[in-house]
Amino acid sequence: MDVRANRRSASELALFGGSKWFAVPKSTSNLVGPDFNRFLDYSRPIFEAVGQPPGVVTAQFEARLAVFHEAEHCIAFCSGFWALATAIVALARAGRREVIIPSLTYRRMADVIAWTGLLPRFCEVDADTLAISAATAAPWINDDTALLLAVHPIVNCCDAQALVDLSNDAGLPILFDGVESVYERCTDDRGLPRRVGAFGHAECFSLHASKLINGFEGGYVTTNDSEIARRLVALRDGSTMLPGAIDARLTDVHAAMALANLDELDAQVERNRARYERYRAVLAGVAGVRLLTFDETQPTSYKNIVVELTAEWPLTRTLTLEILNAENVLARAYYAPPLHGKPMAYPHIPAELPVTDGLAQRFMLLPCGEFVTLEDIDEVVELLAFIYMQADAIGVCRANQEATR
Repeated sequence: MDVRANRRSASELALFGGSKWFAVPKSTSNLVGPDFNRFLDYSRPIFEAVGQPPGVVTAQFEARLAVFHEAEHCIAFCSGFWALATAIVALARAGRREVIIPSLTYRRMADVIAWTGLLPRFCEVDADTLAISAATAAPWINDDTALLLAVHPIVNCCDAQALVDLSNDAGLPILFDGVESVYERCTDDRGLPRRVGAFGHAECFSLHASKLINGFEGGYVTTNDSEIARRLVALRDGSTMLPGAIDARLTDVHAAMALANLDELDAQVERNRARYERYRAVLAGVAGVRLLTFDETQPTSYKNIVVELTAEWPLTRTLTLEILNAENVLARAYYAPPLHGKPMAYPHIPAELPVTDGLAQRFMLLPCGEFVTLEDIDEVVELLAFIYMQADAIGVCRANQEATR
C-alpha cells in the first residue's frame, strides 16, 4: 500500500503546492445509471399517450414501489423536499408546533420543518448507532409535540419498532425518513424482518441521482393508512394547498428513469458490496480509522462508506478533509455542524446536546458509488495511510503555510 507514498513527501501534497493524488475527482455520490434501452422502454408510453393525461408511468412506478416496500400506498413527488414537507404537513398534530428530530442528520432537515411553519426540537442520537432512538427522543415529548420525525442514519437503521411503540404510547404521529435506507429491513413487532417503508404512519424517500434509486430527481412517501394517502395526494396535487405550493407530481420521464434503476437494484447492491468489502479489507491496515460496518444479518445496500477518526488518528478531521479534498478525494464530514449548532434565521428551540457535539467531530464519508473502482479504493486508503505516516511533517508544512499568509 506504500508504493506511491514512497515517491512523495508531505510537502508534495496538493494542499502545499504538489500534484494531485487523483486526476479525476472521486466523490461520495452514487450517480448510478440504468441500461439506456430499458429507460427508453419505460418512456415509450409517455409518447404513445399523446393527448392523454400524464401520469401513466408514474402510476406504474408507485405500484412497483408499494410492493417493494410492502406498503399499501406509495405517492410520488417531484422532489425529496416536497415529499418530506408534504408528509410533515399531512401528519403533524393540528394545534401543536414542535417536531422532534435528531440534530445529527441532514443539513436541511430543520429548514424543511421551519418551511412548514413548525418548530424543530432537536434531540441526541445513540452514541453507538448514530441514530435517533426511543430513549433519546422520549425526554423531549411534551404537550406541544406535533410529530416525531425519525431519520435513519447513513449506515444501518434506527430501531424502528421501538420508535413506533414510543409514538403509540405518546399518542403521536411518527414519520420515518429513509433517504439512505431504501433497501434495508428492520425487525417489526412480531420479531420478523420487514422492509423499511412499512413502519409508522408514513415513510419518506428520495429519488435524487446521488441516492440508491436514481430518478434524476424526485421523492416518494409510503404509508399503510388510506386516509393519510388521500391527504398526501390532495396536498401534492394542489387540491388542498400548502403555503406556496406548486404542482408537486413526479413527471413520467423521472418515473421511467427510476423504474429502470429499480429493475437493476440487486445488481447495484452487489457492486456496492464489493466496494464495501474492499474498504473493509484495506482499511484494516490503517491506524486511527474505523469503518462503520453494515449489519449483514438483514439485507442492506452497502452504499455509503462512513469512517470514524479515532483518538489514534494524529490530525484533526478538518485538516484531514482539507488534504483529501485537495487530492481530489471528495470526502466530506458526517453531518457537521449538527443542526442545533447551525445559525438559523427562523424560530427554533435551542438545545444543548453534548453527545451529538462529540460525535459531530469524528466521522466522515469516503468516496463510493458507480464511479469509484476497487483500484480507486486502494489508492484512497493508501493516501490515508500516507497522511498517518506523514502527520508530523504535515503539521510543519501547515504551520509554514499559515506563517506565509
